[in-house]
Formats: sequence, C-alpha cells, structure tokens
Amino acid sequence: MSTPVRDPGLQPERTRLAWRRTTLAFTVAAVFAVRQVVRHGSATAGDVAAFALSAVVWLGFLAVAHRRIRAMAPPRPPAAMPFVQAAAATTCTLALAGFAVAIVW
Repeated sequence: MSTPVRDPGLQPERTRLAWRRTTLAFTVAAVFAVRQVVRHGSATAGDVAAFALSAVVWLGFLAVAHRRIRAMAPPRPPAAMPFVQAAAATTCTLALAGFAVAIVW
C-alpha cells in the first residue's frame, strides 16, 4: 500500500498556525484561572490545587502542541496526528475546563 501524496502547499503552514493560535488561547484560559485565584485574595486549598493542576495541564498541552508543530515542519508532513497525541490534547483541554469550573465554583 503506498502512502498518499500530499500537497506540499500551504496546508502544513495553516496547521502550524492553527496549533499556535490554539496554544495561545489555552494560555489565555490558564492565565484567567490564575487571575481568578489571585483576585479573590482568600484562595482555598481547592482553588490552589485546581490552579496547580491547571498549570500542569497547560505544560502538557504545550508539549503536545509543540510536538505537532514540529511534526508539520517537513515538506511532506504526516497526514494525520497520532491518536495518542490527539487524545492527550483532548484530555488536557477537558481537564483545563474542569479545573476552571472548580476555581470559579
């Protein structure tokens, strides 16, 4: 079975830029979590734990995004993202949303 030929055009560049935008949005969400904890002044242990876990999830997402951005660098990058990386990115996104709800609640 032969590998399908990919267009070396702008698709990889658009994908890299999309991952950079997603990383920026993820960072902004993490910063809002920090702001929420700091703003109230009397952070509970649960708030601090949710903040710490948000930071860990943010670092995990950065690692996944950076790996995907690097994978898109060759002239003929792979057509699909590995399932493990996609699952990690999804898990990080859902976890950050859950921690944000825990901080706000």
